[in-house]
Amino acid sequence: MKKIRLGKTGLWVTKTSFGALPIQRISYEEAGKLLREAYEAGVNFFDTANAYTDSEKKIGAALGDVRGEIILATKTAPGPLDFMKRNLEQSLRDLKTDYIDIYQLHCVPQVYTPGGEDGIYDWLLEMKRQGVIRHISLTAHKITVAEEALESGLYETLQYPFSVLASEREIALVKRAEELDVGFIAMKAMAGGLIRHPAVTFAYLQKFPGVVPIYGIQREEELREWLALDANPPLWNEEMERLAAEEKASLGGDFCRSCGYCLPCPQNIEIPNAARIALLMTRAPYAPYLTAEWQEKMAKTASCINCRACVSRCPYSLEIPRLLRENREWYEGFLAQHRTEAE
Repeated sequence: MKKIRLGKTGLWVTKTSFGALPIQRISYEEAGKLLREAYEAGVNFFDTANAYTDSEKKIGAALGDVRGEIILATKTAPGPLDFMKRNLEQSLRDLKTDYIDIYQLHCVPQVYTPGGEDGIYDWLLEMKRQGVIRHISLTAHKITVAEEALESGLYETLQYPFSVLASEREIALVKRAEELDVGFIAMKAMAGGLIRHPAVTFAYLQKFPGVVPIYGIQREEELREWLALDANPPLWNEEMERLAAEEKASLGGDFCRSCGYCLPCPQNIEIPNAARIALLMTRAPYAPYLTAEWQEKMAKTASCINCRACVSRCPYSLEIPRLLRENREWYEGFLAQHRTEAE
């Protein structure tokens, strides 16, 4: 498999890499099979996070015996140092390793610097000095934070959403990372599963030689599709451009990427899916969303009290109460038209 140098880290990682957030939704056996198949196919870079419930444990169980042959990236939310220390210790234990290749501050609200009162960056430097982490990095969802992180010179990689939906400003971010020799890890390459054409995404991201997409993988057919694309990369052509333009026209702007940072909701509303149910049902088979369980979930969105806690946490500054209301109204209309299927 094709490998690229991940910026100033000097690490050589597979251009097609494994995003391990989705494996928290499947069994240990299923996750182990997926991870092992990816490794045996040549994938050497796996990205996870302390916050992804049992994802780290599943990676440790499946790949602990080949630790020296893979590159691991994980994350911790910034916070009090005792909290971060516990997170790091848990990550090391669960991943069955004594060091983390790329340790990322997770979804940062700001850029942390040496000498700060919070002590966060200085603690990371000490962990690096001790060899517990090899490279200091961060993930961001807000472009202003991402741009500041790049210019600070303090972080060896940047993880940021990047796909065929990218704006000119986001493309400029990628180019600036290349100029500064900062490794660029692309999350949300499929926009939280809403982009319909994996080949278009793959071909588009191949246009950026320094970008490493971490494709979120939950099912064997998904893994095999990415491996097949890596083995026979599609060419970016006029048809690809047309399909990409369609995706951008239908998704660009005001839509939920399902990152989940809006949660928890005090009303227990399942925001990440409820706020984009219309997109889910029109871009994929809709039958799974007609069940009594889903009808109950969508009805629950009416209990929104407009506390706006979700809005304050959303990295895309989405007007979530409005999205919930609009998607509920759309869903109710769809149900009325497909009542016999839903019964």
